[in-house]
This record gives sequence, structure tokens and C-alpha cells, in this order.
Amino acid sequence: MVLETLITPWKAEKSPWEMFFYGFLYTSIAIFISLWIFRDYAGLVSVFITVMACIPLLYGTFKMEEEKISYFESESSLLKEHGKALSFFAFLFIGMTLAFATWYVVMPVEVSESVFSVQSKTILAINGSAAGGVELFYKIFFNNIKVLTFCLLFSFLFGAGSIFILTWNASVIAVAMGSLIKTFVFQSTAGPFMSHLGGYAGAIMRYFLHGVPEVMAYFVAALAGGIISTAIIKKDMGTKKFQKIAFDTSNLILLSVAILFLAGIIEAYITPYFY
Repeated sequence: MVLETLITPWKAEKSPWEMFFYGFLYTSIAIFISLWIFRDYAGLVSVFITVMACIPLLYGTFKMEEEKISYFESESSLLKEHGKALSFFAFLFIGMTLAFATWYVVMPVEVSESVFSVQSKTILAINGSAAGGVELFYKIFFNNIKVLTFCLLFSFLFGAGSIFILTWNASVIAVAMGSLIKTFVFQSTAGPFMSHLGGYAGAIMRYFLHGVPEVMAYFVAALAGGIISTAIIKKDMGTKKFQKIAFDTSNLILLSVAILFLAGIIEAYITPYFY
């Protein structure tokens, strides 16, 4: 309960950048607890503990965003308000990702490979099926559409349940980043500080270029599902307000697909030019 009281949706909207530190803190605590108690399953347990710390914030956010619909007439103003929540979600995700990546880098090789073995297997499966060009774009886009659908459904059915998918994605991206950083440091002739700095810069450019818009699309879909779920719980169905909620969430879903399409183009056609 202590972690839950550190931040509220209202405070997060006022200072979205602070969510980076909360994301880093939640994840770091989760990793330490999982290593201490569930060492053999630390990779998965750390994700679950991070999720548990984030659920109150997400549930409060969904409730707050649903209530905003009553106070804003124009859809453009409403989408702008939703943007405040999405901005702190982005910082939360970046904080979680960099925390997972940092601990992957600082851990001894045998420990990191053991702790994050599930994430490493997922990365190998993704890389093993990689193609190129249009085929790669379609594969990325339709795979991401499946993830987006799960985020929407998990939010609708379980409230803040979509945070599990998003935290899992953060851990997978982090392991990929950590592997790249370790490789860069091993091959670099610069000193420890500069080699790590260069490794982090390269990893962030490679994975955040498409990863951040991709995850933002998932958050938009999760927000849509969470708003509908909250409205149903509050028994708004059949009311004039619910018609407005349905219109708003439909726009959010369309926006999430558009962002995901853009992220797919970046990943398939732009990122490979840099690496």
C-alpha cells in the first residue's frame, strides 16, 4: 500500500516526467524481491510485482478519464485531455524499460541469463522469424494488432489488466537493449563510462525509435477499454453519456491503430537504415 500512495493520476498528469522515476523504482523493487524470494522465476515474477504496483494508478486513471467525458463537449478537447494521461504512461513505460535494461547490464552474465531467460527466448523467436521489406512490415503490423487487441480486451474485462502485457513488453525490449549494450561495451575501446554511455545511446535509438510509438498505441487502446469498462461498472449503458463515451473510445481505438501503423513503418523501413 505504501507504493500505491506515492503517486495519484492527478499528480501524474501535472508532472508526467516524474513517472519515469516511479517506473524505475517499481521495477527495481520488483526485481530485488523476485531475486530474493523467487530466484528461479525472477524474470516473470518481477513483471507480476511491477504490475501489482501499477494497477491502482491505472485503475484511478481510467476512472478519471471516464469522468472527464462529462465535462468536455468537443472531441478534440477530450482527446487533448486524454493526452495528459498518455504522456505519463509513456514516461512510466520508459522508466520500467530502462530499469529492466540497467539491471540486466549490471548483473553478472550467468545471473542475467538465468533471470531473464524467458524474455531471451521470446527475442530469439522474434528474430528467428524476421524477414524484410513489405513482408516484414505486414508481419510486424499484424502481430502488433494482436497485442493491441489483447490490451483492449484485458482493459475491458479486467480493468487495469492490460498493464501486464505492457510491462512484459517493457521487459522484453529491455533485455534486447541490455544485450546490445553489453555487446557494445565488450567491443568498445573507450573507458567504462563512455562505452556504457555509447551503448545506452545506441540501444535507446534502436528500440525507442519505434518502441515508444508502438507502446503508446497499446496504451491508447488500453485507455479505451478501461473507459468502457468503468462506464459499464457505473451503469452508464443506455444513457446519453454512454453514447458520448462510445464515440470517444471509438476515436481512441482508431487513433491507436493509426499510431501502430506508423510504428510499423518506422520499424520495418527506417530503423534498419541505422543498424
